[in-house]
Amino acid sequence: MTIPMSDIFSDLPNVHVVDVGASPIDGAPIYEPLRERGGATVVGFEPAKDQYQRLLDMEISNATYLPDAIGDGTEGELKICRGPGMTSMLEPHKEVLSHFHWFDTYAEVVAREPMGTRRLDDVPETEGMDLLKVDVQGGELGVFHGAEQRLSGALMVHTEVQFVPFYEEQPLFAELDQLLRAAGFWFHRFTPIHSRVIKPLVVNNDIYAGMSQQLWSDAVYVRPFTDFHRLEPEQLMKIALLAHDLYQSYDLALLALQHLAAKEGSERHLRYLERLSSVLT
Repeated sequence: MTIPMSDIFSDLPNVHVVDVGASPIDGAPIYEPLRERGGATVVGFEPAKDQYQRLLDMEISNATYLPDAIGDGTEGELKICRGPGMTSMLEPHKEVLSHFHWFDTYAEVVAREPMGTRRLDDVPETEGMDLLKVDVQGGELGVFHGAEQRLSGALMVHTEVQFVPFYEEQPLFAELDQLLRAAGFWFHRFTPIHSRVIKPLVVNNDIYAGMSQQLWSDAVYVRPFTDFHRLEPEQLMKIALLAHDLYQSYDLALLALQHLAAKEGSERHLRYLERLSSVLT
């Protein structure tokens, strides 16, 4: 079991998280423990009215939520699906979804609402973004196109990616990967990869069971570790904090701290390594 970075260092900077698609239907977001400890300030976006109200009712500290659909600034239509997790600005791909148990039912469109999208670059509350989390059911590319300025200063991106299209004309992992690499990020890891059994097979009477067909994941991107020597001390500390607390990427955190120690003239990385030994053994 890991220990939070705040147990090792008392001078941690506050991380500015932007969460696009902040609906709580899938449980606590990956940054939640950091926010609860007061180490992160969150600006979240959720255009579905019922899910947005749920967020407000939860009265989450250190978090501000806005009811905007984030994208490239164009007009569109929100497809509200029977399963809230399938609601999207894109049309569900019925032919694909029909090959998996219940997905076609979850993706049934029960209402449609005209909705314009707002660019992250145009939202003052997102200035100074360190971590961008994106979960918008196929609209990720539009989010990134509308966030060129914000991405230029960000340190990490955590985005849902699809390997098989659940929506018509949905950009898949390869396209998102190319855009993020062009924006100055390197792929770090998947967390986790999700699979489902293709019909008509059912495994152990479980329609959610997976087998060979991998469908989607969350992909984590970070500034290239070969460029860490060019980053400012606070940026290195934030990368170390996010890598350690959110992803247990201890090797990445240690490297960031080593570069930070060189800039500070400290032995911060050795202090981290000493505490880390109790986690790894």
